[in-house]
Amino acid sequence: MTSADFTEAARPGPGEVTATMIVAAPAARVFAALTAWERQGEWIPFTKVRVLEGDGGEGSRIEAVTQVGPAILRDLMRVVKVDPPFEVRVVHYGKVLRGPGVMRCTQLGADRTQVVWHEWFHLPAGPAGRVAWPLLWPGSKAGLTGALRRFARMVESGRLA
Repeated sequence: MTSADFTEAARPGPGEVTATMIVAAPAARVFAALTAWERQGEWIPFTKVRVLEGDGGEGSRIEAVTQVGPAILRDLMRVVKVDPPFEVRVVHYGKVLRGPGVMRCTQLGADRTQVVWHEWFHLPAGPAGRVAWPLLWPGSKAGLTGALRRFARMVESGRLA
């Protein structure tokens, strides 16, 4: 991937989706669990995540492979900013999933943290992708929200820290 390709992938796309969840745990613990990349498959359905390069911090390359039956989606990401325990930013730069994403933690009290997961995807298939997005958005929103709900339960129960 050239730097021009990466710069293009880093620009926000029109496929915007956000999910928010309150987690009954301190922000530092929530952030550590969010950035335990290789454990994300425990709360993101049908997905296996691995660090391809780096230590999971800034500059690291991450691969998330989602498989449902014979359908496989490979999501390549570069971690572009880590500001513990508040924010981690990535750029999706694969063939299908492209665009920036951010997960933010806001401490609401000693044991309450708001997690916001926001993605700005480029839509594949040109004009057809723009037409399809309103039909795909509800599923994307439900998928992110469901994953964060599982994440919150796992952090709150101590299974993910």
